[in-house]
Amino acid sequence: MLVINNFEEYQSHLGKELGVSNWHTIDQEQINKFADATLDHQWIHVDTEKAKSEGPFKATIAHGYLTLSLIPYLWKQIADVRNIKMEINYGIESFKFGQPVLVDSEIQLKAKLNSITNLRGTTKVVIEATLVIKDQPKPAYTGNVVFLYHFI
Repeated sequence: MLVINNFEEYQSHLGKELGVSNWHTIDQEQINKFADATLDHQWIHVDTEKAKSEGPFKATIAHGYLTLSLIPYLWKQIADVRNIKMEINYGIESFKFGQPVLVDSEIQLKAKLNSITNLRGTTKVVIEATLVIKDQPKPAYTGNVVFLYHFI
């Protein structure tokens, strides 16, 4: 795990891969809970029998927004940003979904520091996020996440 204590340490990683998370399995229970939380019960996500017999992937798939919502969880496995008063998920930019995440797939987040800016004491970072699916040639998505940090 990468440990970052201040702006200067963060800045030293500009343009570099920051690391990868552990593998995480997206199972049907997680998909169903996300469907309940977001009121998105489209059959391709929650109806295992119909997805198996009629679906294009022969299995249910995770919601795209479910995979996006895992970024903070997976990011915390890559970097430990210390000496901060606050961290804010500020935005997402230019995300493209490359392929669906089938139920019981293992995923992993790869992160690269694309930019870092000091905004009068607030550190703005843009992290290139790639969600890898184990044993698949294409990622589930690529895009940029933006975090704001208030270092002590």
